[in-house]
Parts: sequence; structure tokens; C-alpha cells
Amino acid sequence: MKKNTWKPLGLALGGLTLALAGVSTMAQDLRIGLQEDPDVLDPHRARTYVGRIVFTSLCDKLVDLDDKLQFVPQLATSWAWSDDNKTLTFKLRDDAYFHDGSKFDAAAARANLERAMSLQDSMRKGELASVERVEAPDAQTLVLHLKRPDATLVAQLSDRAGMMLSPKTFTEDVGAVGRKPVCSGPYEFVERVQNDRIVLKKFDKYYDADSYAFPRVVFLPIPDTTVRLSNLRAGGLDILERMNPSDAPQVKNDDSVQFMPVSGLGFQEVFFNVGNGARAESSPFKDARVRKALELSLDRNVINEVVGGGIFEPAGQPFPPASPYHDKQVLPSQRDVAKARALLKEAGLDKVKAEFAFGNNTTTSAIAEMIQAMAAEAGFELSLRPTEYAALLNEARAGNFEMLMRGWSGRVDPDGNVYQFVTCKGTLNDGRYCNPEVDSLLDEARITPDETARRALYQKAQALRQKDVHNFYLYYQPWPFVLSKKVQGFTAYPDGMVRLKGVTLAK
Repeated sequence: MKKNTWKPLGLALGGLTLALAGVSTMAQDLRIGLQEDPDVLDPHRARTYVGRIVFTSLCDKLVDLDDKLQFVPQLATSWAWSDDNKTLTFKLRDDAYFHDGSKFDAAAARANLERAMSLQDSMRKGELASVERVEAPDAQTLVLHLKRPDATLVAQLSDRAGMMLSPKTFTEDVGAVGRKPVCSGPYEFVERVQNDRIVLKKFDKYYDADSYAFPRVVFLPIPDTTVRLSNLRAGGLDILERMNPSDAPQVKNDDSVQFMPVSGLGFQEVFFNVGNGARAESSPFKDARVRKALELSLDRNVINEVVGGGIFEPAGQPFPPASPYHDKQVLPSQRDVAKARALLKEAGLDKVKAEFAFGNNTTTSAIAEMIQAMAAEAGFELSLRPTEYAALLNEARAGNFEMLMRGWSGRVDPDGNVYQFVTCKGTLNDGRYCNPEVDSLLDEARITPDETARRALYQKAQALRQKDVHNFYLYYQPWPFVLSKKVQGFTAYPDGMVRLKGVTLAK
């Protein structure tokens, strides 16, 4: 199959030239190769995985995760629930500062949570929907009063909903925050050149500054995986995220680099526009039979073997095998071209013409071409629309698609892998799928602390969603990191984030 690589290759070569040019002048700076360019650098409005990687060095959170997926303190030193599970109280650090020199305290944390809950285009509203009000009774005490118990809340605060920005930047110009974010992490923002680089410098006033070795961290978006790996081998990068899985066999045997894969929490999915604007009305996928036929035309095992290098485990649900909420009875559909054709005939169709949108990088382009070829055998004529990933998400939100492929980096709590994608008002429900019965089950799961009872609710919701076929999952997302041999002290985390505490470069 011919691969449309000219666009990402061009972008990648720009990054390669930049990185290699800086090798001699920035010997101790750390350079990280990203698969895409992040969207807005405002944690309350952002939604990309690579943006979360940048935020991990830029914006501290109330709570973090360790490599065993346990919650650990960050800006909060401790937290406790009330007996009725409707009040969550945090004790905060007294030695944390924002990059503008202002002090982090409970009033600042309250301002951040209130902004995340009220900003018109906030992507965190759904994650904080259970919060009724926030109080700051003293500088080191933050109290969240809830409308109802929320089993997901600490997990939400371990991600973008819990990231802290300087309230001094909360002006009428909402866009200014994303153009020059002022956070409280170990590195502060220097500059961003769209589709080229994001540069951070060490924040000397950080409470744990001694644990961070690099004067600068440079993020380089390089969509072409071949160029990204070549860049690392040539010394232009120190770390790359999401190596092309087909390179796994050769990288494992390459003594010049370090291969550090880790099983992730997320997934790659295909979903349909079933209710978002005019394109949903005219889409052939309005009919659930057509959506199911498309899924039945695909062989996930072939995608895993040909594109995934054996590490793209086929998925049939949003919860990976490592999750206690994984339902062993829910298996990926097996390919059945005859049944797919029969479903199209039942829907009164012989051929289906549709557009397939996806992020423009090497791996997803190869998957899209495989889907196009397999679906053709069942009667689908898919035209491919590769799009820069941040732009793709904007198009998805606007409803400018018929079917779309996207990845999700995954969350430690199961709610984070499903609620915002499928509830009627979910902030990431770009296809506008809506089933009130599913909403009711997932709402109940949010307030149910017992794991067994909660698992049963997710199973019922999953059965309804499979019947509706508003989406299907392709594989569980692994995180195949590759590092220069000079990198020391790096740990790959299941959430896919790049944490730089204790990481150094050998001279």
C-alpha cells in the first residue's frame, strides 16, 4: 500500500534540522520527540496526549501518580474524605511558587478549580461536575464540597483538572493563558513555534529544583516515526515517545539506544458522527447496521501484526486488561465480510461512500490505509483525510467528520476512559452519541465506591453501547519509549507521561 508520508516527513525534517543544529550548543538540554504538536497550552482547555506530556514538566497538579498507579502527593501533601464522601479536604504545600514569582496557596487553587468549572470552553467541566463549591479557609487548606459522592474525583485531580496556573494570568483575554502559560512545575515556559518546538527552562524557585538536572527541555513535534527514530540515533533527540511498533524488533537489538516499552491505560478507537451537525444527518453511518458492517469488515489481529509489531493488543472495550474493570466476556468482534455485506443489504445499500479522518502520522496513516483496504472488500469506499492532530480534534468538535480515528492515553479510574466520550453532554463526545440509559448507569457508577457494584454498572452500560455501535475500539495503547544511551534514571509510567525527576544525561 502506498503511504502518504510527504507532509509529516517535511515537518519532521524541520525538527531534525533544528535538533541537530543544537547538539553542540545545548549539550545538556533534554530534547524530546513528540508524535504530534500539542493543542493549546492551557490545561483547562487542552485535550491532546502530547500536551499532557508537556504539562507534566510545566504544570504541577494537586495529586500525581507513581509508576504503580498509586496516588501520591504533589502540590497537596495529604487529602481526606468526610464520612458521607461529599467533602474532600486537601492540605497544601507551603513552599510552592508560580513561575511569575507569586505564591501557590489555597486561594490560588480555588481560583483554578473555579476557572476550570466555569470557563466557557473548559474541557474540565465534566471532570469537576460533582463539585458544588470550593473553599479556602486558610492558606494551606482547600475544601471541595460535592453535590454527590464522586469516586473519580481524586483521579481527575491527578491530571489536567488538578493542574495549577497563576491566577494573575486569568484576564479577559482567555487565549493569553495558552500562549504563555504560567504554572508551578519544575520548568517554566520560554517559547513555542507552532509545529516546530516548545522550549521550557528550569524554574530555580521550584521546591524540588535539585531533583531536575536540565537547564532546558525542548519538545520537538516530528510526526514521521522513521525520521523521529533516525533523529534519536543521530543524537538530535534524547527521548522519543511512541516509536513505530514495526520498528520494535530492530530497536530491541540495537545497542545504541534504550527501548523502554510499558503497557498503557488507553486505546485507539474509531467513532462515528451520529448527531453532531449537518454531516451527521447526511452520513451513511446514521444507520447502526452500517456502522456494525464497517466494524465487521476489519481484522484487528492483522492490524496488530502488520502495523503494531505485535504490541497492539486488539481491544473490544475501553478498559485495558490491567484494569479491574476489564470485562473478560467482552471480546473484539472477529472479521466477517459476508455478515458485513448482509448488514449493508439489510440497510438497502450495496456500496457505501464515506470519509475517514485521522491524525497525520506514520502509524495512524498505515492503520487508516489498512482499514480502507479491508473495508473495501465489504463494499465501503473510504476516502482518507489525514489531518494534523490538534486540527483534527477541532474538526471533530465542530462535527466536520463522518468517521474518525483517535487515540486516548487512558486514565487510572475507569470513568476517565468512558464518561466524557459517551454521555449525552460529555465534553469529548464529538459524535454526539446519546443514550439516557447509558448516562444513568455511568452517573451511578460515579457515586458508587464499591468496586464490585461499580463493575456491574459498567458492564450494563457497555452492553447498551455495543448494541448502539456508536464506536469501536481497535487496540489498547502501549507506550513504546526509545531513549538515547546517555539518558539515565528514566522510568516509563503506564499513563505515558514523561517525568523528569532524577533523570540525567551522561557526559
